[in-house]
Amino acid sequence: MLMLSLIRPLAVVIPWLLKLASWTLARSLQLPEPVVHDTGVFVFAQAQTIENRVGKALCPIRLLRQLRALFGS
Repeated sequence: MLMLSLIRPLAVVIPWLLKLASWTLARSLQLPEPVVHDTGVFVFAQAQTIENRVGKALCPIRLLRQLRALFGS
């Protein structure tokens, strides 16, 4: 019960802080807020794609299979 009383205020404050941060960044860059938001979403999607590719390339099981195929074992 105590945990719920701690989480509820955070659930209200976090979206407000994100909106404030977006608005502040948009004001400092002198851009409309939707442009800043959409750019952030685009950058996040690109970074996630790169991380997924690197994660697949560095997967230990995949590396082991490639190593075995290279040495023909």
